[in-house]
Amino acid sequence: MLQIISLVLENKPGALMRVTGLLSQRGYNIESLTVARTLDPELSRMTIVVDVEATQRQQVIKQMNKLINVLQATDLTESPAVVRELVLVRIRTPQESRTAVLKEAEIFGGHVVDSSTEGYAIEVTGDPEKLGEFVDVMGSYGEIDVTRSGALAIALEAKKMKLQPPVPTKAGTSNTGIPACVDL
Repeated sequence: MLQIISLVLENKPGALMRVTGLLSQRGYNIESLTVARTLDPELSRMTIVVDVEATQRQQVIKQMNKLINVLQATDLTESPAVVRELVLVRIRTPQESRTAVLKEAEIFGGHVVDSSTEGYAIEVTGDPEKLGEFVDVMGSYGEIDVTRSGALAIALEAKKMKLQPPVPTKAGTSNTGIPACVDL
């Protein structure tokens, strides 16, 4: 079963490697991974979609919360959350199909980001299932190239995050100055 994990971690070298290493050591396959800085440049938010047995989900979260640089790991799989993905599709299609391609893109909330004599580049955001349907529809109109971003997720619950203090390193404790409770 696919598990959606949201992490807040220190924006430091090696943090991503530690998280992915933990998952690969246990034989879990990462379906998608996105990471970027938060409003605080010392912190990053990571969204991971990983194939984990339902019985192991809580154990994965506990293990992630113990990692150096991880301040909070949250399971969003069954929580109220918004999950979105971005897809870019380049479609080569004959002239007579172009109007239909544009109408289909509009139905899916997409917009053309580039146009050429051969076809279009179309951008669509939405839940992963909707994007899969969009790719299938576009494939029926001609030759396509597809790039997907991977899932981004954010909890809908309006509560303060309880961040764990970073695990001390060999050189001493981490000095990020992050309080125990932060709004991100």
